[in-house]
Amino acid sequence: MPFEFIKTEIPEIIIVKPKVFGDKRGFFMESYKKSEFEKAGISTNFVQDNHSKSAKYVLRGLHFQKEPFGQGKLVRCIRGKVFDVAVDIRENSPTFKRWVGFELSEENKLMLWIPRGFAHGFLTLTENTEIIYKVSDNEYAPDYEASIRWNDPNIGIKWPIKGEPILSEKDKEAPLLAKWLKRKNGVEA
Repeated sequence: MPFEFIKTEIPEIIIVKPKVFGDKRGFFMESYKKSEFEKAGISTNFVQDNHSKSAKYVLRGLHFQKEPFGQGKLVRCIRGKVFDVAVDIRENSPTFKRWVGFELSEENKLMLWIPRGFAHGFLTLTENTEIIYKVSDNEYAPDYEASIRWNDPNIGIKWPIKGEPILSEKDKEAPLLAKWLKRKNGVEA
């Protein structure tokens, strides 16, 4: 089998460890194989691939698309190192508001499967870090993009950084999860 699928504290979030064949010439690995992913319970339709490059200590997130245009993501770091995070924002979930975070790097070649219903973010830990990710179910829909604050105290992500990360204006102004949920549910925020 070319992959090991490792369940996390939030069972729907899965670490994907590819089998890497390396020698003095370099390496070869499969980064996705539909039949193997389906055997592991990841049956999805990937519709878009994205590529991101960032300087050290850039934090992107926590991003997601609102329903009915939700997306799953298969994330992989191809250059450098990131701390990659998924937060459960499904209100009726037993793991609601819980998060998991993992180091993804060009060395460990781990991937992270994040299904619909989760917010996603990452902090770059090296200069010129690049990630690629496959997006499932729906292409990017700007009218349905949303984000929640990266440092929401009710979520309590322990980002591996002292001080402030480098953020976009959009991410600086993102609402706390509670405020976003009130808006979503039609309650005056």
